[in-house]
Amino acid sequence: MITEDQLEQLCIDWFKGLGYDYVCGYDIAPDGENPERSDYRQIILHDRLLSCLEKINPHIPLATLEQVVLQIAKPETPVLIKNNKAFHQLLLEGVKVEYEDNISSGETESKTDHVQLVDFTSVFNNQFLVVNQYTISGSKGNRRPDVMVFVNGLPLAVIELKNPADHNADIWSAYQQLQTYKNEIPDLFMFNEALVISDGLRARVGALTASKERFMPWRTVTNENDRPLFEYFLETLVKGFFKPELFLDYIRYFVLFEQDGDVTIKKIAAYHQFHAVREAVRATVIAAQRNETNMVIEARARYADKVVPGSG
Repeated sequence: MITEDQLEQLCIDWFKGLGYDYVCGYDIAPDGENPERSDYRQIILHDRLLSCLEKINPHIPLATLEQVVLQIAKPETPVLIKNNKAFHQLLLEGVKVEYEDNISSGETESKTDHVQLVDFTSVFNNQFLVVNQYTISGSKGNRRPDVMVFVNGLPLAVIELKNPADHNADIWSAYQQLQTYKNEIPDLFMFNEALVISDGLRARVGALTASKERFMPWRTVTNENDRPLFEYFLETLVKGFFKPELFLDYIRYFVLFEQDGDVTIKKIAAYHQFHAVREAVRATVIAAQRNETNMVIEARARYADKVVPGSG
C-alpha cells in the first residue's frame, strides 16, 4: 500500500502526462527559490495570469489588463458562494473593460470590450499548471491543500488526499478537510470549479456547495466507453476530468447555479451526463454537416442540368 506522499507524486505525474506544467508550492512561495507571490495571502499567480491575458487579449492595453488582475483578485462580498458565482460568470463571459485606444497621431477613442480570462476556443492558448504544497495564510494560521490545479494562474480546482493505508483517514476525512479550508481560507474557493477527494483507491469530485452525497466518482476518460481498469480510481478521475480540452468544456457548459429560496446551490454534471451530452452534440454537428453537404451536391446537380453542353 502506498503512502499519502507517494499518492501525491503519482497524482502530479498523471497531470504532467496530460501536458500540465508542474511547480512545487515551496519553490514559488514568497520566500521560496523562485517566488511568484508577494505574500501567503495572495491566491492567484499574478504574473502568470497577466501573461496569459496578454496572449489571449492582444488588442487590450497592458494597463487595462493589470487592472483586471487586481479586480478579480478581490472578493466582491463576504459570501463565498456569491463570489464564486460572480467569478464563474466572468470566466464564461469575460471582464467588461473601458479603455482609450489610439486611432491616429494624438487622437484616442473610448472603447468598451471584454477581457477573456480563458480561451475556450483554443485549448493551447491557455496555461495548465499543477502545484502541490501551496501554503495560504488563513484565519487560523497557514493551510496547505495537497494539490491545486491552475489555469492561466487561476486556482480552479483543489485536490485533497488521504493516506490509503490509514483506516482512520479515509476519503471522507478529505471531505471534512475541504470544509475546514472553505471556512479558514475562503478566498481560495472564490475561484473554485471543482473539489476532488481521494484516498487513491477511491476518488470523487464535487461542486463547491456539494454535500457528501453529491460527491461523485468519475469512471471514464475520453468517452463513455473508455473505462480503463487503473489500479487507482484517482488516475481515472485525473485523466478523464482534468484533460485540458475536457476540463475547459466542463467549465464552459456543465456548471450551473440554482436558487433554493435564499440559498445558492452550485451543481456540476456527473460523468455519464457529461459524455452523453457531448456525444449528442457531436452527432448533431455531424448530421448538420451531412445535410449541408447533401444540399451542396443537390444544388450543383441542378445547376449542371441547366448548363447546355458546349455553351462555354
